[in-house]
Amino acid sequence: MSAEETNENKDEFTDDGEETGKETDEETNEETRIQGLDDVRMSFLSHLGELRRRVVFSLAGVLVAFLICWAFKYTLFDFLQQPLILAAPEMQDAQLHQKDLAEVFFTLLKTCLLAAVFLASPIILYNIWKFVAPGLYPNEKRAVIPFMTLGTLFFFLGASFCYYLVIPLGYGFLYEFSAPVADPTLMIDEYFALTTKLLLAFGLVFELPVATLFLSGVGLLTHRTLIKQWRIAVVVAFILAAMLTPPDVITQVMLAGPMLVLYLISVVIAYVLTTRREKRLEAEGLL
Repeated sequence: MSAEETNENKDEFTDDGEETGKETDEETNEETRIQGLDDVRMSFLSHLGELRRRVVFSLAGVLVAFLICWAFKYTLFDFLQQPLILAAPEMQDAQLHQKDLAEVFFTLLKTCLLAAVFLASPIILYNIWKFVAPGLYPNEKRAVIPFMTLGTLFFFLGASFCYYLVIPLGYGFLYEFSAPVADPTLMIDEYFALTTKLLLAFGLVFELPVATLFLSGVGLLTHRTLIKQWRIAVVVAFILAAMLTPPDVITQVMLAGPMLVLYLISVVIAYVLTTRREKRLEAEGLL
């Protein structure tokens, strides 16, 4: 065999080896990419399954609480009617009206459902915590009891602030404003829909410091971000107040005002937790 044929055979072998190596690398990269996509898909499905499980547990807690509240439906009905009596004492003997026979039944259902949400709020908060807990450090996971306690406390505190102060003042203003013009005919469904919406809105708004406490504790939120976005917070507060309250200035200000105060409290909480966290990381040489 001549030297030229030998070189040609070597070249062919080299080309075949390079092509085979390229094909192997491409196959390996493709397998790695597919495996990565499978891991992402499995992780997503796992999180989705956990979310579904936590939602089911929360709904089960609300259902049990609803059955308990249904035994006291008329008491709860009278309880939600008290702010109207405080707002307009002369209406104490007045009756709420209904458009059809089923309206009272569905109003009682909504009333008991609202009470069930408040009664089951510790269970709901616990399941929220269990959903996010896998992504936390062991020392952060131990905060479940304070999170549930503070979350429930502030939820009830917000609803109480609305029930004993905001609703009587707001409804009283609206009643006095309309009394010289017309004798109001209050429909039961509309009254309880507005009242329950206000109670839930104030309960959720008062959760702002608790949410800040959690997010700042895990390093997802700092006081710098809150201070930087204060203008947006003011605008959002008044927009939400306008959307969630009756069209009067008093109730809007009484929702937007506490919201901004809670935002300021959240800034202080974030500052304390962020400063403490950064000092600890700096001492450990991680910052």
